[in-house]
Amino acid sequence: MRDYLLTLCVTAAVTYLLTGPVRKFAIATGAMPEIRARDVHREPTPRLGGIAMFFGLCAGLLVADHLSNLNSVFELSNEPRALLSGAALIWLIGVLDDKFEIDALIKLGAQMIAAGVMVVQGLTILWLPIPGIGTVALTQWQGTLLTVALVVITINAVNFVDGLDGLAAGMVCIATAAFFLYAYRIWYGYTIEAAAPATLFAAILMGMCLGFLPHNMHPARIFMGDSGSMLIGLVLAASAISVTGQVDPDALKLFEGGTREATHAALPVFIPLLLPLTIIAIPLADLLLAIVRRTWNGKSPFAADRGHLHHRLLEIGHSHSRAVLIMYFWSALIAFGVVLYSVHSASMWIVFAIVVLSALGLVLLLLPRFTPRAPRWAEAFVPPRYRRRRPGRVRSATAPPYEELDGITAALLDAEGAKDSEERVPVPAGINGATAIGARSRFTDRRKAGTPS
Repeated sequence: MRDYLLTLCVTAAVTYLLTGPVRKFAIATGAMPEIRARDVHREPTPRLGGIAMFFGLCAGLLVADHLSNLNSVFELSNEPRALLSGAALIWLIGVLDDKFEIDALIKLGAQMIAAGVMVVQGLTILWLPIPGIGTVALTQWQGTLLTVALVVITINAVNFVDGLDGLAAGMVCIATAAFFLYAYRIWYGYTIEAAAPATLFAAILMGMCLGFLPHNMHPARIFMGDSGSMLIGLVLAASAISVTGQVDPDALKLFEGGTREATHAALPVFIPLLLPLTIIAIPLADLLLAIVRRTWNGKSPFAADRGHLHHRLLEIGHSHSRAVLIMYFWSALIAFGVVLYSVHSASMWIVFAIVVLSALGLVLLLLPRFTPRAPRWAEAFVPPRYRRRRPGRVRSATAPPYEELDGITAALLDAEGAKDSEERVPVPAGINGATAIGARSRFTDRRKAGTPS
């Protein structure tokens, strides 16, 4: 465990330290696209954060290769080299897309090629565990098609959810933490060496996300771009493929006894073997809904819009930070709930806890619909959005419209109240805090009286 933690820390440190210079490089090269209709940020922000994440990946693999307890992963398996080859290809395509906006079909083809590169070097699904039947060996073509499909789905699911500051990196980090615990349990608890590469990939992926998050939290100073989102999606898929297709379930002695007993015994481990789908359940649902929505409207499935789950949370009334935290909550609930169930499937307390937390998550989703108002004596201790509006306040004719104020300015005006020369700007219904919905500038109109427009 110490070696895994050391690898994680080195990966995080390298990613964190390189993100600052990469940001300056992105600004110098003009990798700062204009604000698009579907974006929620209001200032051009540099991309290419995936450059720092890729070098963090390389540093993590290099350190692990020189550690005595992890060196066997490189000696006994070709999976680390396969991962590095596929990651380099997908990262290069992502960098070009961040700078020149590559066509979506070209990116899809590059994703399939990157998956094929990993398959050729041995990172592929060889068999599948089926409860009640046992281990079913796959043909070469079946394993290749299944591997490519899993890689492409995972990459695009992560790419689709990368719409808010810190959202994709945080959700992948949370899901990977749950996956790391599962893979480490198989490797250390069952002494199955085939699970060691997946455990190493998960530790490195957590380091990449943790090192990038301080620069990407709201308000983000840099975006990971497609070079980062496709990269972490590929590493996540590679980890899942390694533990799903390489670890023989028969070594866990799950399929013993009759058919009914074998099915019941295999269920806890069969669900986490599909962990790549469960840990990206929210991004995957967002991906499927986007495809159905765009196809139904007669648009291309690759056409961008503002109908993603995080956009819906902002429209409901959640602030940027709260929307990200809600997505974190659901990601953690699904990922850790599945892993916990795989360990103690006979305990009903786990199912009960998941149901209670799910109900809590639904309450958090609907929180803006039931925004409480604090009493008069407590208004000084709560955020402005929970304060009652004072009667008799009339909007000044010279006050700028609310749409031209950013969330911080509106909150300050709301907190200070109306003055003799400046009246309070009312907050329209449906806007909560620093919600980044609607076209508005971050700067108020500071022109002097009489200055021409």
